[in-house]
Amino acid sequence: MFTMGNLMQGDLTLVQRAQANDRAAFNEIVLRYKSKVFNYISRQVHSISEAEDLTQETFIRAYTSIRSFQSRASLNTWLFRIATNLCIDHSRRLKTHIQATSLSTESVESEEETQRDVPDSSFDPQRLLLNRELGLKLEIALKELPEKLRTVVLLYDLEGLAYEEISTIIGCPLGTVKSRLFNARAALRKKLSPYLKE
Repeated sequence: MFTMGNLMQGDLTLVQRAQANDRAAFNEIVLRYKSKVFNYISRQVHSISEAEDLTQETFIRAYTSIRSFQSRASLNTWLFRIATNLCIDHSRRLKTHIQATSLSTESVESEEETQRDVPDSSFDPQRLLLNRELGLKLEIALKELPEKLRTVVLLYDLEGLAYEEISTIIGCPLGTVKSRLFNARAALRKKLSPYLKE
């Protein structure tokens, strides 16, 4: 369980001020987290305009519910949870996503049963982003992943969140988070294998 100690002191002060209707404090929260939230959402959806809309909606939701924020999780985790839920709702509304071509439906559905506790650490998406060409291929491969796998790999490998935080954000057990991360990395490695050197 996350405690008040998980909040950066500056975040705690800003939240308390925002809860007291201090708009300048909430604007500071937006300035502090807007880029992180936008970068995360932009890897979840298919266009910049969708990412901009969903980022704006994330902060609108945060503003309207800031009084209910009780610091059981960090402000960062809370904002990512709002963003994740909005991305899921957006995806459901579009209903245009089909399971990734290189992952069969069976392998995705059986992920809960495999429960791999040790994520695959031999594949590092963050390192690939440093190489421009591979970074572009990785961005495409990420968009092709099923949403639940993409969400975990983005939160862990690119946003640097801990398993416990991701578990809170997506509402799944720790073992499921690790299993999804393993499967996401395996799928990405398979998609990118033609571009990777041994």
